[in-house]
Amino acid sequence: MRGDVFCCFFPFPAKVMPQNTDKTVYLLASGDSRPAVNEICWAAQETMEKQLTAAVEHFGWAVVRAHPYKPEQKHGFLASQREGLDVMSKIPAGAPVIVAESVRQCPHHIYPGLLLHKGPILTVADWSPARRGLAGLLNLNGCLIKAGREFSTLWSGDFTDARFRSRMRIWLKKGIFKHKNEHVKKFKSVNLNSIDRRIGKHLAKELRDSKPIIGIFNEGCTGMYNTLIQDELLFPLNIFKERLSQSALYYATMDVSDEEAEEIEQWCIGKGLTFHYGTDPATELTRGQVLLQCKMYIAAVHLAAEFGCSLIGIQEQPGSGDLLPASGFAEGLMNNAHRPPVKDENGNVLFDGKPLMHFSEIDEGAALDALLNNRVADALGQPVETMPYDVRWGAIDPTGTVDGFVWLFMISGAAPPAHLEKNWKGSHARRQSPMFFKKGGAALTGTGRPGEIVWSRLCVAAGKLRLDLGRGRCVSLPKKEMKRRAESADTEYPVVNAVLDGVSRDQFMSRQPANRIQIVYADSAEEANRMLAVKGAMAEELGIKVYTCGL
Repeated sequence: MRGDVFCCFFPFPAKVMPQNTDKTVYLLASGDSRPAVNEICWAAQETMEKQLTAAVEHFGWAVVRAHPYKPEQKHGFLASQREGLDVMSKIPAGAPVIVAESVRQCPHHIYPGLLLHKGPILTVADWSPARRGLAGLLNLNGCLIKAGREFSTLWSGDFTDARFRSRMRIWLKKGIFKHKNEHVKKFKSVNLNSIDRRIGKHLAKELRDSKPIIGIFNEGCTGMYNTLIQDELLFPLNIFKERLSQSALYYATMDVSDEEAEEIEQWCIGKGLTFHYGTDPATELTRGQVLLQCKMYIAAVHLAAEFGCSLIGIQEQPGSGDLLPASGFAEGLMNNAHRPPVKDENGNVLFDGKPLMHFSEIDEGAALDALLNNRVADALGQPVETMPYDVRWGAIDPTGTVDGFVWLFMISGAAPPAHLEKNWKGSHARRQSPMFFKKGGAALTGTGRPGEIVWSRLCVAAGKLRLDLGRGRCVSLPKKEMKRRAESADTEYPVVNAVLDGVSRDQFMSRQPANRIQIVYADSAEEANRMLAVKGAMAEELGIKVYTCGL
């Protein structure tokens, strides 16, 4: 298969660049819905836009910013869907537009206007661990892929490198640039051995027979349309949604006793988790914040059991985070098989010995992916914990300790301790960013343990479910390099350093339809290969379009 992801023609085709153009490009930038976040992030965006503008002007083109800096708000981002639509409606029909992202943005501010626009579209991000432009870019790309809107995409450190400029030259001339994805191949279970193929088919039947329910505490986190799966695509799999309310979670959280919350905290301390408590709730982690998170954990488990959910997702940005500390700590606890027990009114432990899988930011692609990973891992006797991580950055290891391109994956909230070095004893609870979480709360954090992994991403593309599968490994780097990487991004969040087999940086970026990559560990390379094979067969049997990347 030639996986030229961004050259498919669906409901919203673009025109090629007009030949007799006035050589004007219109630049836009989508931001957050929270004014304080936009204000804090504006300086980084402004620097990036100056560099990008210089790169475009190098080819004799003029760059017009389609929306002005807003002095009263101290930023120049599109901060709502209404604003985005109004701005896009004033851009000349057929004119080329560039969406420049140096921050983690809400894609619904911009993609509706892009769908209606008739001209060529280029999405661009700066390659930086300190900013969240790559996450913003990938979520926007995913929205356009799902909607079937043709576009091009590029990324660069400072927009002066030859690779970026050569591709920018092509886009300015033709209105389209296509990434070649020869690393992508169609998965065919007929090539598997009969045992693995049979296991995959059995697991598909077993999943359909069990009729899983996905519990969703408010759908559509930060406008990420790309992470939503239409119900009608889940119905053939016998998977259904239970749409729950954030207010129900808040009510149930506040109904949990202090004594119950303290038991959860003390259980974690007994297993070796280190809480980094301070005294200033505005900037530090306090015990009161953690005890509320422990109450949320208990409440979420009870609600999942009450509604018969196999896994749940909590929208915290914006959502529960406006009322309670961040849900990240509760998410980390839920995603671990070995976790504090939560009992029902009869004293029975709920989901005993199993993770109650949680999919961050209501990412339904990650939810379905987690269901598949969990079933396959359990059937093959492998670690059942699975987690979606943010794609933050990556680079060649400057110490030479690890060969190849080493990705920096993080999760803005929590990782299951089973994914971290020394498990519970290597886990820490640190305050989440005050910029995003005024109510505070801990992230369950640490360093990802070395080991073989199967990585994946499940999304909606061309109106169908699509699953990309690949192999790789999480690696250890020298302490000084690990520290440098963490400090270049966010020290309060879990860090996973990973090498993806057979997939270059640009190949991964050009194909990835979301800011998240799903990871599950295996006990050996052989077992990881088998997990990938069985998972592919299972997904194929369920009617999902399956591709391998780099294999």
